[in-house]
Amino acid sequence: MERQKSFSLKSGKLFSIAVSSSFLFCFLLYYCGLKIAPTKTHFLFEPCNKTKQASFGEIYFSEARNNSDEVFDLTLQGRDEVFVDIRVEENGNLSGEVLDEQEVRENVSSVQVTESVMKSDDANLGNPNLKEISNVLEINQHLNTSKMGGENNEKMRDLDVNKTEREVEGKCNIYDGKWVFDESYPLYDSKSCSFIDEGFSCEANGRTDRDYTKWRWKPYYCNIPRFSAVKMLDLIKGKRLVFVGDSINRNQWESMMCILRQGVLDPKRIYEAHGRRITKEKGQYNFKFVDYNCSVEYYVSHFLVHESKARIGTRRVKTLRIDTIDKAASKWKGADILVFNTAHWWSHHKTKSGVNYYQEGNLVHPQLDVSSAFQKSLKTWAWWVDRYVNPAKTQVFFRSSSPSHFSGGEWNTGGHCKEHNQPLNFTSRKQIPVPEMNLILDQIITQMKTSVTVLNITNLSGVRIDGHPSIYGRKPVSGAQASGIQDCSHWCLPGVPDTWNELLYYHIVSKQRLFAKR
Repeated sequence: MERQKSFSLKSGKLFSIAVSSSFLFCFLLYYCGLKIAPTKTHFLFEPCNKTKQASFGEIYFSEARNNSDEVFDLTLQGRDEVFVDIRVEENGNLSGEVLDEQEVRENVSSVQVTESVMKSDDANLGNPNLKEISNVLEINQHLNTSKMGGENNEKMRDLDVNKTEREVEGKCNIYDGKWVFDESYPLYDSKSCSFIDEGFSCEANGRTDRDYTKWRWKPYYCNIPRFSAVKMLDLIKGKRLVFVGDSINRNQWESMMCILRQGVLDPKRIYEAHGRRITKEKGQYNFKFVDYNCSVEYYVSHFLVHESKARIGTRRVKTLRIDTIDKAASKWKGADILVFNTAHWWSHHKTKSGVNYYQEGNLVHPQLDVSSAFQKSLKTWAWWVDRYVNPAKTQVFFRSSSPSHFSGGEWNTGGHCKEHNQPLNFTSRKQIPVPEMNLILDQIITQMKTSVTVLNITNLSGVRIDGHPSIYGRKPVSGAQASGIQDCSHWCLPGVPDTWNELLYYHIVSKQRLFAKR
C-alpha cells in the first residue's frame, strides 16, 4: 500500500512581482494540480451506517502529524462498523463505497481506533455552521508487514509493545484475529525440552505431521510480539510466576517452562526445588531459574475451592466446599504474577449432576445446578484475591475456558479428533456462543476490587481442532492393544498453549512499560 498524500493543501509562495510568462503560468497550474489530485485510502468507521451504500453522515477531514505516520481525524455519525473506501475529488467533495472486509484485511495490517471529544475550530475547518464534534476516530494506518522480510516483520511486531496497556485496550482487541502459517515457529523444539510430560509430548508419542506447531496468532488491528525468553526472564527477575488450576493450566505452565528454557544457556541452572520430575501424579512444582533468582511454579487446583468429604447418613462422600478456598492457597500468596483457571472439571458427571456434592458450611446440597455452584466458587476465589493479593505487587490473570473438540461422543464414550490436522476454516469473528462459564467469570471480576486480566483464549483456541494429542497422548506400546480413548481436550506441545503465553507475555510487557512511564 502506498503512503497516502496529505488531504491538506499547502499554501504556495506569494510572488512579489507579476510574471507574465505563459510558460510559468502553466507550470504553476500543473504544480497546484498535483497538490489537489484525488487521493484514496481505507478506513474502519466506528460507528457508521452498515449498509451496501456509503452513508457517511457528516465527515470532516483535518490534518494531523504523528512522527512519520500519517494520521487522519474523522468526524462522523452513524452506527456499527464498516469499511469504506473514501476518495477526495478535485472539487473537494467526498465519494466512496463500502468495501469487502477481506479486501481491507489483506492490505491493512494495523488500524487503531480511539475515541476522543473535541470542539471544532470554525476558522480552521472553514465552516461556520459546524457544531461540537464528538466521537472523533483517530485511524493510524501502517504498511502491510506480511510482504516484508522476517526481520522487518519482527521489528514491526515489537513496536507494538511500546504502547501502554491502556493504549492497547483502547485501540486493539488482541483476541480478534486469525491464525497465520509461519515457518519461523514453533518457539522451541520438543526434543530440547525436558519439561513436557508424556501426555502433551505428541511428537515423542509418534505424531509425524508438524503443521500444528507452525500456526501463529495474528490480531487484525495490531501485532503481538514474538515471545522473547530472555526479556521475559529479565522481567520476572527476583519474582514468582505462579500458575494455579487444572491440567489445562499445567499444559500452559509446561509451555512456559519450555519457552523460558530457550533463554538459559546451561539447563543445569534450572532445577525443581524439591527434586520432583514432572508427571501426572504430582500436583505441585517450583522450578528455580538460578541466574535470574526467579521461580516458575504450578499448583494443581481443579476447582480453586476445597475438595473435601462429608458424612451423609452413614457414608462419607466426596464434596466440593464451594464456600472455602483450596487448601493450597497459602502457597499462592506473595506471587508477583498469578495465572488462574478452572473449567475442565466442571463438565464431569459428578459436578454436572450436583447431587449431594456441593457443600456450604455444614450443608451438603441435595441438588444444586452446576452454573450456580460455579458462580459461588468464583465468588469464593474473588474474595480470597481481594483479601490476600496486593495489587501494587501482583498482576492477576484468569484464563478463560479452553475448548474441547470431541466428535461422536465424549472422552470416555468414543469421542475422537484424530482425523484433523489443520485448523477449522473460520476465524474468531464468527459468531460463536460465549460459554456460560466465561459469562459468569466476566460478571464476577467486574465486581472485584482487584484488577484481573482475562486471557480470553476460548474462541481463538476453538479453531485449533488440529492441536490436540488425540491418539498421541501416550507412547505406543509394542504388541499392546490401543485403549481407543483420544485426548481432544489437552494440547500438544509445542502448540496452542504457546500462543496463550505469547498473549500473557504481551500483557506483562505492556504493564511493565505502563509503570515505567509513571
